[in-house]
Amino acid sequence: EVTSNYSFLRGASHPDELVIAAKALGLAALAIADRNSLAGAVRAHVAAKQAGLRLVVGARRVPRDGPGVLCFPRDRAAYARLCRLLTLGKRRAAKGACDFSFAELLAHGEGQLLVVLPPAPLRVAYPQEAYPDAAFRAALARLCAAFPGACYLAARQLYRGDDARRLAALAALAGECGAPLVATNDVRMHGPRRKALLDVVTCIREGCTVDQAGFRLAANAERHLKSPEDMAHLFRGRPQALARTLEIVARCAFSLDELSYEYPDEVSEEGRTPQEELTRLTWRGAAERYPGGLPGRVRATLEHELALIAELGYAPYFLTVADLVRFARSRDILCQGRGSAANSAVCYCLGITAVDPARLDLLFERFVSAERGEPPDIDVDFEHERREEVIQYIYEKYGRARAGLTATVICYRGRGAIREVGKALGLSEDRVAALSGALWGWSREGLDEATVRELGLDPGDRRLALALALAHELIGFPRHLSQHVGGFVMTRGLLSELVPIENAAMAGRTVIEWDKDDLDALGILKVDVLGLGMLTCVQKAFALLRSHYGREFALATVPGGDAKVFDMLCRADSIGVFQVESRAQMSMLPRLKPRDFYDLVIQVAIVRPGPIQGDMVHPYLRRRNGEETVDYP
Repeated sequence: EVTSNYSFLRGASHPDELVIAAKALGLAALAIADRNSLAGAVRAHVAAKQAGLRLVVGARRVPRDGPGVLCFPRDRAAYARLCRLLTLGKRRAAKGACDFSFAELLAHGEGQLLVVLPPAPLRVAYPQEAYPDAAFRAALARLCAAFPGACYLAARQLYRGDDARRLAALAALAGECGAPLVATNDVRMHGPRRKALLDVVTCIREGCTVDQAGFRLAANAERHLKSPEDMAHLFRGRPQALARTLEIVARCAFSLDELSYEYPDEVSEEGRTPQEELTRLTWRGAAERYPGGLPGRVRATLEHELALIAELGYAPYFLTVADLVRFARSRDILCQGRGSAANSAVCYCLGITAVDPARLDLLFERFVSAERGEPPDIDVDFEHERREEVIQYIYEKYGRARAGLTATVICYRGRGAIREVGKALGLSEDRVAALSGALWGWSREGLDEATVRELGLDPGDRRLALALALAHELIGFPRHLSQHVGGFVMTRGLLSELVPIENAAMAGRTVIEWDKDDLDALGILKVDVLGLGMLTCVQKAFALLRSHYGREFALATVPGGDAKVFDMLCRADSIGVFQVESRAQMSMLPRLKPRDFYDLVIQVAIVRPGPIQGDMVHPYLRRRNGEETVDYP
């Protein structure tokens, strides 16, 4: 009964923190079950594989008219039912909510092990027969009748002085209904030191301060992971309940590694396979790209790329992107593939990119490699004013049951963290405003004592110091799911059997619960349908050239090497020019002085975040008299 911070303001630890702590404590396995969500499942899965710990995949399902139930799928089919139920509840509710009935839970419970959570008693003294109430008894009986041998009753210590009596009542109910008692711990944090942060996130969720929270806060700091020895001591009177936890682990063999993602088969003419169709379209496009004859080096490159695509089975993915580009051009929507896809001669011949492999020495393995085992990632930019037409085409082609946008996890940053924590701790509005104003918008660091003193505040104030410490802990915590700028996931079968789907804030959009890192970890392909304002400008420029000069241009036929253009770039006169309009790029332009397109490629690659974060280069670093100095613009 472990809840991570992907239950959104209900847990106080990241999935990887829980996994690492469980491994250190010597636990045989860990079952993370977030509330009506699988949003953190992939992160826990990746962390468990790295730590060498068995992860039991599941979710805490909370129907509107029944008790909460921990659901652990035993196989792939049961996992699909779990995802379908969560999708059902999320699609009928507002963004971030989940609404389903107890009857619907029963209808989707086949193949799962169910651990039913009894309601916590509101008072200590109660007659044995009064706990739990009649409604819970009836719900437990229905579950046991529907899923004989697959239903357990959860028991945990509440540290209220009456645990032995309460566990005896639960054991009697378990025997009456045929649901064996199983030991749980209601974990909300990986260690007891996170109790203060758990209280704060509870107050943020409830919209109150710690002084007003009352019984909404946990009564103690015991809702953390415990060692097998500690759990054996706590359930020394019920050793069978503790042994059943290992029984559940043994019975739940499902792993996220079993998700065999099936990319949709693109329809091809005359019954050709996706690879045969891709090969046909590639050679046809090559003939159009090179009307004077295909260079031998390009032919060899195409043959090499097609062979590697066939080996890895990525032909349907390339056909999907090519189809989106075809649709856009049929509507006269300017589009262009970018990123590592420009390294592909196949993409050039399919019209996805305008980078001629005959002019540049490109490495396809930077884009697709059998050794790396990473799926290809083709980013296609469309005119930002008309991108919605392409998005709706995707929904029409695949249907909303088979296509959805990738999620983006919105996490707390410096300003948001200090604002939320300050309110929860009851700091005055002026102090919260002063603290948040002293932080950069995307800061991941806290405030030091000197900065706090400069704001006229006392860093020795206990509540203020606690707010700063907790705000620093809260930075990086997930707050909610949002939609990716354009990453689409399409499936051959139901997408809702792969991952839960919820409504986006924008009408007519649906979002899956996993972000791009989760998809990469599972090898799931996505297609990035991005909007770019510069393409709109270029399209309008083409229209002006057509109307005033009668000249027709496409991205692949625009003349390159104009000296006046590069003179402007060397002066950093690049405001509004995609990829070289940032302050870092404009600072590098006068120093690198690019004189051709490849010079620009090198510069953009250097200033991108990867080389900077790897300490390979600093965009503002200069060397004067043998010493390195940093000049910020």
